[in-house]
Order: sequence, then C-alpha cells, then structure tokens
Amino acid sequence: MKIGFIGVELEEGKVKFNDKNLSALVKKDKPKKITPYFAEFIQDNSDLHEELAQVDAIIIPQDNILDLLIIDIEKLEIRLARAESDPEKELLQNALLKLEDEIPLCDADYNHEEEAILLSAAPFSLKPVIQIEGSENSEELIKKVLEKAGYMFFYTTGPSESHAWLVKKESDIISCAAKIHSDLARGFIKGDVVSFNDYLDCHNFNECKSKGVAKVVDRDYIIQPNDIIEIRFNV
Repeated sequence: MKIGFIGVELEEGKVKFNDKNLSALVKKDKPKKITPYFAEFIQDNSDLHEELAQVDAIIIPQDNILDLLIIDIEKLEIRLARAESDPEKELLQNALLKLEDEIPLCDADYNHEEEAILLSAAPFSLKPVIQIEGSENSEELIKKVLEKAGYMFFYTTGPSESHAWLVKKESDIISCAAKIHSDLARGFIKGDVVSFNDYLDCHNFNECKSKGVAKVVDRDYIIQPNDIIEIRFNV
C-alpha cells in the first residue's frame, strides 16, 4: 500500500509493519523465511500533486485539512461547469458543500454509484484520508491507515515460511488465494482455515485439522481477520 502524506515530518520509503501476530507465528513455527508487510510512505511535494494521484490513502494534520480539500473544490467546480444532467449537478453541489464544511469526501457516506460519478473529477479526498495530530509514529500511522481503508491481514505459515498477506475486509477465499498465487485461485478445490488463536493452541496445521478446529471451506467463504489458511488446488 502506498500512503501519501502532507505537512507531516516523515521519512519517505518502505516501512515494515511491526506485526505482533506474525511475530507469534514466527516464534511458534520457526520458519526458514519470514515475509512481513511493508507500507510505502510518499510525500506530496509538488504543485501538480502527482504523488497524491498514485497513493492509496492520505495522511494529513487536522490543521492542514483545507490544503487538501481546496484542491478537490477546484476539481469539482471545473467538473460542475461541464455537468449536463441534473442528478450529476446535484451530487457535485452536495460534494462541494461537504468540502466547504471541511469534510473529506471519503467521510461523506456516498454509495458506489455516487462515488463512481465523483471519481470522474479525480478528487483526492475520496481516497481514505487520515487526519492526525502530528505526534504519531510510523507504526501508529500504518494502523490508522489500514483501519480507515478497511484492510486486514490473513496468514500462511509453517516451517518453510510465515507470510502476512494484506487484503480488503470481507474478501472471499478465492481473492486471498489469488493474492498468494494465481494458480491457487485458478485451480481452487477447497480451503482449510483456522483462527489465529486456535492455531497457536495447536502444534501445527495438521493438528488443527485432527482436532477439528480447522474448517474446510468452499470458494465463497469470507476470510476473517488474522485467519490462517491453506489452499487445496489442482492445475
């Protein structure tokens, strides 16, 4: 995930997420390879704001929020001048009122259809915007971003590797399998899933299965935060 920031003293570049769950899995399984999650921080420091167009979320101090929203106001005013249908004009006018009230568009509760219309103006604040006090460290900021953007982790783990995987909340197991490797999604047969706490109480994944705490799931199963998964597949 790419995280843009404005008006915050942060180092640009990739930062490893200090994942306590992954650390517990590493301590338990002693894998040969460890793959943690890294977030990338990108500073917006140009008049064209090209960096913000590329990021997945934006961090900004509360006192600086207008610096971001004014950019969106200009974008939406240009779009409003070109709008032809009354519903689009009404939506854009509503969005402008939100921005003038210092409410980022991500916090305005628009539905998917309305968001699609607003996206035609490419507003930055439709991305997750995290307003901060300015004293938070990188670790805290990553947590805030993941929560605001609706992301979670699932894990694959064992003697060979412990790996943290980032996905959107409410992702199905096929999406998670594809995250690991396209072949797992393409040849998906079944998934084996165990909760994080149940996994820690067992010696390994096979013991989870023998004790009955691992569930066999189909392709429509919705992965829960911190689930440990294995995929049965054939290609």
